[in-house]
Amino acid sequence: MDIGAGGFPTPPYYAVIFTSRRTADDVDYAVTAQRMAELAADVPGFLGIDSVRQGPELGITVSYWRSMESIAAWRSHAEHKIARDTGRDRWYEAFEVHVAKVERSYRFTLPET
Repeated sequence: MDIGAGGFPTPPYYAVIFTSRRTADDVDYAVTAQRMAELAADVPGFLGIDSVRQGPELGITVSYWRSMESIAAWRSHAEHKIARDTGRDRWYEAFEVHVAKVERSYRFTLPET
């Protein structure tokens, strides 16, 4: 496997984009989010994750995967299923999931002076 920008493999690979609006319920959210990141990292084909939040409501998390099979393995993970159900019941007002194939990738880093 060739490694490209930022330690990711040379495309193509896949991005799962999770955009969410949260409820006011914060109980166990941060702990569960950390646990999901740790578990995902152990799934073969996991490449990395980026996550940002604007205020308490809007969040965007992008996870990167080598294949559609690795995404399916993560989706069927038992603890991930429980977290998804809890999210629907308590933590999310709304969310969207988009799966995209990354055809090209590059990176810029400001040179040190």
